[in-house]
Amino acid sequence: MKTVAFHTLGCKVNTYETEAMQQLMENAGYKCVEFGERADVYIINTCSVTNIADRKSRQMLHRARKMNEDAIVVAAGCYVESAKNKIDEDLSIDIIVGNNNKNEIVNIINEFLQNKSENKFIIDINKETEYEEFHIRKINDHTRAFIKVQDGCNQFCSYCIIPFTRGRVRSRKMENIMEEVRNLAASGYKEIVLTGIHLSSYGLDFLDESYNKRMEKLTNTCESDEEFVTKNDLLCLIENIAGIDGVERVRIGSLEPRIIKKNFIKSLSKIEKFCPHFHLSLQSGCDKTLKSMNRKYTADEFFEGVKLIRKYFDSPAVTTDIIVGFPGETKKDFEESKKFVEKVKFYETHIFPYSIREGTKAANMPQVDGNEKVKRANILNEININNQKEFKSSRIGKEDELLCEEIFIKDGVEYFTGYTKEYIKVAVLNSDYSTNDIIRGRITGFLTDEILLLENS
Repeated sequence: MKTVAFHTLGCKVNTYETEAMQQLMENAGYKCVEFGERADVYIINTCSVTNIADRKSRQMLHRARKMNEDAIVVAAGCYVESAKNKIDEDLSIDIIVGNNNKNEIVNIINEFLQNKSENKFIIDINKETEYEEFHIRKINDHTRAFIKVQDGCNQFCSYCIIPFTRGRVRSRKMENIMEEVRNLAASGYKEIVLTGIHLSSYGLDFLDESYNKRMEKLTNTCESDEEFVTKNDLLCLIENIAGIDGVERVRIGSLEPRIIKKNFIKSLSKIEKFCPHFHLSLQSGCDKTLKSMNRKYTADEFFEGVKLIRKYFDSPAVTTDIIVGFPGETKKDFEESKKFVEKVKFYETHIFPYSIREGTKAANMPQVDGNEKVKRANILNEININNQKEFKSSRIGKEDELLCEEIFIKDGVEYFTGYTKEYIKVAVLNSDYSTNDIIRGRITGFLTDEILLLENS
């Protein structure tokens, strides 16, 4: 039996695609082994979100070659798309697979084995309009199932290479998503997480319209928020998944801030299985910087969305991403962004010092000193630590639940840990529980600095 090893870099979409490719290879008779082991085939699902991600992708490809000189080394994904003009020069790589050809991985390897001159399988991602369909039957080592429902992005933020590596918005048919979720629920998965490159754009390509055009049209033509909501495909998808037997939770990935409308949030609040964890990518709290980033909202508009979420949900978790040291960000701009973060009081803030991404507009803008970027990141991180502790403390005394994931031992006592709907890590004293059990009770305090303690009711 031939062996194959996978290594994944980057986002949850890549993770999903790796799981799907792994199952295709298993169906073709391959045995999957750990990446550190000797294998006949190595498939590296690469990332290119930053120059550092490019470098890590190259390192893993070279590492695979060193582990077995005779192996077939496959480079797949975003790094392939961003470096396609020079990747041919890398002698570590045997086969190159673009982002919209991963579902053909078995055929591609077979074709290479028959004719080794055929080793480049890249469709022009910027002209591709069809969603690359995958089906998975299990998720390795997870209690929650990540489901890819959308690919591509039409936003073209000035710092981001993703539209060039993932192409335009392409959505998965709802009936195919539903079939996959039913199968996963029947296999025991209780939490479904919807993910995509630009999740808020789900369904927009069904009408052959860009996100920006459709948002503008809906905003200008819908006479009410209720009418806006009835035309939102993402909301319909969430409602339908929540209605599947066996599904206990529906969680969503990162959202575009402009999708937060009154009746969209109001409708979500009526879905009992919906997890009130909203990740809204802010990137900056300074309007000048947001404009330079080509983000199409203001800080005030973002804050209005947060207030809507908090109006319709009891203690929702609102998390975000912030880039510090974006080209042209002055100390005054950063101070404005910092004050906005303090005002919003996010549960969690993911802080990224700006990293040059070749091929984007921001790469040619005036750059901020590296030491200054680190300094600004440290300042926001202090705020983040305090906000996290404050939000977790606010949960003490409240009824909550966790999805059991793994055993944790403290002072000789065994606990089961997992996450609440708000994605807060919680532990419960183990009482013959099993992975994937949902335990309900009351939060009584902190077990550790990071983990809250739930008392089973």
